Amino acid sequence: MADVTVSCPVYPSEDPDKVRAALLSIFPTGDFALADGEMKGPADLDRFGELIRRQKILDTARSQMQKGIRKGKGRTVFSLNKQVATVGKVSFVDYRTVLGTITVSVEDEDIEGLIDRVAPMTVNGEEVRV
Repeated sequence: MADVTVSCPVYPSEDPDKVRAALLSIFPTGDFALADGEMKGPADLDRFGELIRRQKILDTARSQMQKGIRKGKGRTVFSLNKQVATVGKVSFVDYRTVLGTITVSVEDEDIEGLIDRVAPMTVNGEEVRV
């Protein structure tokens, strides 16, 4: 079973309830709490997987998840745009944004297998199960 932790900064100019709502729009089972200027908590990848399929961004999701693999640790880390999450969409970022990013850390004994399940390979836009 994957251990998923989602976190993002909450700045003084932001409403913590709106930040929580943005996180819940992508990770609705998340149990997020605000502490020391950071909204953080455990979640699962079910809705995330649905959204990347609906948005037809499986290849992007797969490459971002693979790029974030930490060798020897069974872990991947990737970042999402916090502003885009407010409208329930997934957008990956490779850089820091003004309002910060949502950091998703996923640990699993078989991280490659998890990526295959959440963001499978595609051929001509169609999922290919390995």
